[in-house]
Parts: sequence; structure tokens; C-alpha cells
Amino acid sequence: MTRKLLLILLLSFLNATAYAQKAGSGSDQVATFATPIESFPTEGQLWGIPVNLHGQTTYINQRYNNFSAAYSGPNSLSALKSMSYTWSGTLFMGARIAPNTDIYFNPEVVSGVAFSDLGGLGGFTNGEATKVSGATPNFYSARAFLRQTINQEGSSVLLEDEANQISQTVSSNRVVITAGQFSTLDIFDDSRYAKDPRIQFMNWGNMTYLAYDYAADSRGYSTGLAGEWYLGNWVLRASRMLAPKTPNGRDINWQIFNSYGDQVEIERQHNIGDMPGKVSVLANRNKMVLARFADATNYVIANNAQGTQAINNVRNNYQYKTGIGIHGEQALTNDLGIYGRAFTSDGHTETMSFTEADNSISIGMGMNGTGWSRPRDSIGISVMQNGLSNYRKNYLQAGGISYFIGDTSVPYRGPGQTISYRPERIGEIYYNALLVKNVLLGVNFQHINNPAYNSARGPVNIASFRIHAEF
Repeated sequence: MTRKLLLILLLSFLNATAYAQKAGSGSDQVATFATPIESFPTEGQLWGIPVNLHGQTTYINQRYNNFSAAYSGPNSLSALKSMSYTWSGTLFMGARIAPNTDIYFNPEVVSGVAFSDLGGLGGFTNGEATKVSGATPNFYSARAFLRQTINQEGSSVLLEDEANQISQTVSSNRVVITAGQFSTLDIFDDSRYAKDPRIQFMNWGNMTYLAYDYAADSRGYSTGLAGEWYLGNWVLRASRMLAPKTPNGRDINWQIFNSYGDQVEIERQHNIGDMPGKVSVLANRNKMVLARFADATNYVIANNAQGTQAINNVRNNYQYKTGIGIHGEQALTNDLGIYGRAFTSDGHTETMSFTEADNSISIGMGMNGTGWSRPRDSIGISVMQNGLSNYRKNYLQAGGISYFIGDTSVPYRGPGQTISYRPERIGEIYYNALLVKNVLLGVNFQHINNPAYNSARGPVNIASFRIHAEF
């Protein structure tokens, strides 16, 4: 059913009239609302070399009250009243070392405490929580990459000064190569309406396709090589990114031919009337030493290992994991747009780098506040549904525990103490208000039915606020 839906959506978008529109510039997909600060220029020259400097800081606080739970397990979301927070700060530094060659470096600091150590949900509630590991601030390199632009014949496109982009005039027909440390999501599955949890939706299912198990370390970054070919209103992207040494681990495996994540995406930009939109199709293929759920299920049953993370006992061989998704978005007016994402994976193996989902769909809208005389304010509304493959579902229902989820009670007392499977359904709404120049105050509400795919627990209502500033 999911694959049929993807085909229908693809055909409907491809029937739209196509016109060229301004495209991105590669690894620069950091959402922004900032305006220039006259006393603090962000672009200039240093020893005759063009450079730029941008920065951001974000604080997010989330809370929920007690919720109903028939039972809890080792990886359950706590049913008791809880609070979570994250804080991050990032500098975006760039230099143009040759006319079409840029280098960028993003030092980052984070601290925070996640709900239940990131357990108990498929669609986790805060995209910044992928990076936190405690209240003590941690400093690290988020990105350190080189971008090479190869212009071909075509019309001129001005790329303005922003985070990870020194202002530049490029051709509408060009090849862009990015190499080094960055996030797979910097290149793939860009969205005007649902991408950056710092200023848009917070849930992981609105950062990208929730079932897209893209290669990354535990903070969401990796090292690799990506290429993009812009040709009129079409863009073709491909990359190979390094995988972690262990699933969801911090350390990267440098054996690029043995352990990796490959992805290919084709994007078609168009105008319907005078309003821009686009549709993209993304396919990925991972290779890594991973557990197969069928093997883990057999292990649980044969060894009475209910309530354990049995995937650790059958993680013996290299496995392949594949998936495909479609993403479309369309501006309806100058201030209102809609989007939709759907993705399905083969579902045979455990999660490599992202979260516990094998199919996902999300739709939503974003709107600026021009209609109520607050043009710098924004509001967004979305709904999501996340599901598991039969292989993962059977493992959990047999009493197994996975990396992020697993509600099997300990000690295990019988079939009634494993998940009562239902798709996880999430509704999210946010409002951002411009406090002062380049500073936003946002509120966010998420309603989650069947947390971690278990109808015996929830629903959960999560209220959040955030403060975000950038220059």
C-alpha cells in the first residue's frame, strides 16, 4: 500500500508544469530567518580571501504529565511526569580559497537531558536531542568540508551570504561536489517547511523521512562524498557516507567499501501558476554489520530471552538495508505552503543510525504571519504516522528489546506483557514569534498516540518552548 501511494504521488507531481526556480547550493541547508546586523557584518575579506561568519544558539524545553501505561519495559518512555531540555550553539565559518572552491567549519557545543535516554518513541520529540549526552556541555566539530562548484552554461543564479554559503553567482546548470564532514541531511531531502528543529517542527519525523535510516554518528553527522548536478529545474544528487562502527554509535567506521550508506535523489522543481514547488524521490542502500530481526526473534524464543536486547546476540554478518521515499511541497500563496513525505524500507534489519521506523508518512503546512500583521512570525501544523515491518514487529511481540524501543515487562510474565501493536500517530503544531531582531520565541505542542507502537501505553501530550537566536 505504501509503495502504491508513493507511485501515485510521484505521477501527480510530475504532471505539474515545470519552470526553473532558485536551487540550493549544496551543503547549505540550514533554515534561516535572520536579517543583516549593520554593526556586525557577516561577510568580508581576510588577507584578501572572501570569508563569512554566522552563528546560532537554541534552547528547547519540553514537558509532559503522567500518562496511562498498562506496563513498562527497559526502553519504555517513562509514564511519570517528565522534563527534557537541550541547548546548542554553533558557529558557521567559511572561506573561499579559490574562485569556485569553499571550505567550511562548524564548531558546535551542546548540552541537555533527553526524555528516558531517547527511549520509548519512534518519532522522538526534539531534533536537537540526537546530539545531547548530559548536562555538561560537549564541544565538537559538527562540519568540516570542502565544496567545489563546476559551472556550466546557463543563466546566472545569485546565492546570498548565509550559514555555510559565501555569497556567489553560479550557473543554473552546475555540478557541486561536497567532501568531508557534514550531515547527509545537509544535501538530501531539503524542505522549505519541515527541516530544521531549531526554527520549524521539532519532531524527528519532520526533520526528514522518519524511516530513512541515513548514515550518521550518534550526533547526526558523518564523513563522505556527495555530488549534485543542477540542470534547469532538475537536480540529481548522490553520495556515499560512512557508517558508525556499531549501530547508533559515536565512532565512525573508516572502511568506506565495507560499511557505508549510499543514497540517490532526483528532484524536479516547478511552478503551478506563479507559486513554486518541487517533488523529489530518494532511494538509499546501507551496508553494515547488523542484526536481522528474524534471527533475533528465533534467538528470543529458543533461549527464553524475553526482556533482553537479543539483537546484540545475532549481530554477526554484513547486511544490506534499502529504502525509497517521495517528498513533495507546494506554495499555495506567498505566505502559505504544504508538504508531504512518505518512505518505506525493507524492514529486515535493525536500525543503523536513525530511529525505529520502517515506514512513515507525514503531511503538513507552514504559514507566515503576514495576515495578522506579524510577517516574521510563523505557524506550522503537521500529522505523522509511523509503522514497523512485520520482522521488527514480530521481534518486539516475541519479547525482544530494540535500541530505542521495547515495552516488554521485566520479569516477563506472558504474552500480555509485550507490545499491542498499533502504528504510532503524532500531531504537531508550533508558533514562532519574533521577539527582537533575529531572536525567536516559539511554543510547540505534540500529541502522540501509541508511543513506540504500543496501544497499551499513552497517549502522551508534550508541551515545549524554545528560544532561538542567529546572526
